Amino acid sequence: MARARSNTPSKKSSGRAMTFAIVLFVLAWTLAPPAQRYFAQQAQINAIKAQVSANESALQDAARELQLWRDPEYLKSQARERLHFVFPDERQYIVTDTTESTQVPTKTAVAKNIPQGLPWYDRLIASITETGSK
Repeated sequence: MARARSNTPSKKSSGRAMTFAIVLFVLAWTLAPPAQRYFAQQAQINAIKAQVSANESALQDAARELQLWRDPEYLKSQARERLHFVFPDERQYIVTDTTESTQVPTKTAVAKNIPQGLPWYDRLIASITETGSK
């Protein structure tokens, strides 16, 4: 009889463990989709917060630039610089090339011995080859 008693408690504990495992499985099965949605929504919220802070900093930059453009002196300086405006009785000089060239420009080589009586394209090729070989 001692053996019969020892078998029954192990079956009870085995049944309890199985029931506990099933309850845990069902609990995990029901809680997994809402938890996944929660974490996805938290990620979206963080992304939107980052976007809002970037937009706020861009708005502050635009407000600073707007304040600059409201200043008449800044407006005058930008009109002079960007649009080349001048006040009446002023002369404006625009320097286009700031580098000074000390080299004498070389003369273009001209072909001297162009054969006559040939079609124009043959004469063109002959002049190119003659000037290229110089």
